[in-house]
Amino acid sequence: MGATSSSPAASGGSTSSTVCARTETGCHVLKVDGYSQIKGALGIGNRIKSSKFKVGGHSWCITCFPDGYNNVNADCVCVDLYLDNPPPAGSDIMAHFKMSLLDQAGEPVPAYTRTSITVSFSSTCQSRGFLNFIEKYVLESSYLNGDSFKIRCDVTVVREICTETPMEEESIFVPPSDLHCHLGAILAKKVGADVTVEVGGEKFMAHSRIVLAARSPVFMAALFGPMKENVSTHVRIDDMEAKVFKVFLHFIYNDSLPEIKEGDKMVMAQHLLVAADKYNMERLKLICESVLSKYMDSSLVATTLVLAEQHGCHGLKKACFKFLKSPGNLTALMASDDFLHLKSSCPSLLKELLAKIAKR
Repeated sequence: MGATSSSPAASGGSTSSTVCARTETGCHVLKVDGYSQIKGALGIGNRIKSSKFKVGGHSWCITCFPDGYNNVNADCVCVDLYLDNPPPAGSDIMAHFKMSLLDQAGEPVPAYTRTSITVSFSSTCQSRGFLNFIEKYVLESSYLNGDSFKIRCDVTVVREICTETPMEEESIFVPPSDLHCHLGAILAKKVGADVTVEVGGEKFMAHSRIVLAARSPVFMAALFGPMKENVSTHVRIDDMEAKVFKVFLHFIYNDSLPEIKEGDKMVMAQHLLVAADKYNMERLKLICESVLSKYMDSSLVATTLVLAEQHGCHGLKKACFKFLKSPGNLTALMASDDFLHLKSSCPSLLKELLAKIAKR
């Protein structure tokens, strides 16, 4: 991982320097034995932890929620990477990681291998992970080895950022990748499309095995896993609006969002965040978190806060709390109908919010 900067030299030539990250990588395997006894006994939101392992000078654990992290994903097994010895307040540890379900031969199952982007761990955010790692019925029907399963976590920790010795500028310019342009053109022209996706009464043509499966582990499992649908040329999605799916499909092919009307950005970002979490598209999920944080307002902060809690968006949840520290914003929320929704749907979240505000 690195970044290069250039500046003109005094002699009229040019020089460059490279800023790079020194990293350390390690892995750990958690075996969950006696799954049938554990399932249902722990309850939603309760976890089991692996033994501690060291990577990059820090102590880590794999945490697993056999009964789900919250009510939204109670039908899934959820997994986290947990930093056991957080740094002092104000310091962050940067790392990226990969969680893999292992098959009976001890090899990662591609459809259930999830990779994070580089994220920060700190004293206020010790865990990062994947809420919808695998549905329980899929695990139980296809991947249990006796009454056990294994999860492998590969962790890469950024140890330091350094600048390498300046070197001569390359004389050949290499343009940035334009793969997304070609994929976007294929979507627009519908060349080679092999699946019809029906959403809200509208039909969209797409490329199931070329693009959808490559971009989403959920589509990968549906198209290639043991639970694949019998009819893969027609897919129906009932829990998404057609206008939302159109933007979602654009991102799948172009890795960017299309132009969205200013007044529609917040609501669209909320819908896309839910879709990104369901289909395990981490980058889109973070883009939605960023948009919702940037365009935060009193009319939508309650629903945004509930979404952040339900879908494990730690950064977005923190941004909502910060927004509501303003007395005016908090007063506006408490006077709205959304406050009653927050109170009834997530009482523990409201309690946490009020406790944080009381400390200001």
